[in-house]
This record gives sequence, structure tokens and C-alpha cells, in this order.
Amino acid sequence: MNRSKRANHFGTICEKRMARKRRFDLERSSWHDAKFQNGTPVEIKSTMLEHSDGQPGNFKVYKAYHDRLQRADGWYCFVVYRPHGRSGLTIVKDRMCKASSLPLLRWHGGGDHRGTKQAKIQIDNLF
Repeated sequence: MNRSKRANHFGTICEKRMARKRRFDLERSSWHDAKFQNGTPVEIKSTMLEHSDGQPGNFKVYKAYHDRLQRADGWYCFVVYRPHGRSGLTIVKDRMCKASSLPLLRWHGGGDHRGTKQAKIQIDNLF
């Protein structure tokens, strides 16, 4: 199985590491992954530094969830990683930012996926 098919596996590792580093409480919800100690929601987004085809990674943000995170005065935690071996990874960089302070997003149809529009954010636009 190639690394693209294992994105959920790598994403879960990133979530756990960021929860430890940033002191989040992991909490499964459709629109956020964790909460700060004070209850503020956090959505953790991760991407590979570079995919196997040489393309740079990007973060996918879904409009309905983004809107809800903004209304809750929530945060994003963006994580860039480099996979190694079948299941290991190295976190290259991470960054926190308020949902309301993301760069301008260009929404486009997400097909049937999650029933909402989506936007892709390039790594260079955040770091």
C-alpha cells in the first residue's frame, strides 16, 4: 500500500504528537479533532512535505467545518511531516493559527465528499 493510501494513519500519528506537544485533549468530532484545556476547539491538519509523485503537500479545509470552527473562535494546528519506512514519520514543522486568520480561501466543489465545498492551502502559504 502506498503512502497516499496511508494518509489517515500518518494523520493520526500527527494528531497524537501535537496533542502531547500543545497539550490538547483529543476529541473526535466531525468538525474538530481536539480541544484546549479551556474548551476551545482545535482542528489538526497534516500533510506530507512532498508526495511520492514529487508534488508538494497541501492542506484541505472544508467550508462547513471551517465556518463552524470560526463561529466557535477555534484554532487550526497545521503539521507538515516526512514519512519514513512503512509507518514512521518526522514532523518537519507545525504552526497554530486562529480559524479567522487563515489566508484568503478559494472554495470549490468537493464533489460528494463531506457534502461541502473545500479549499486547498499550500504549505508555503502558511509557513
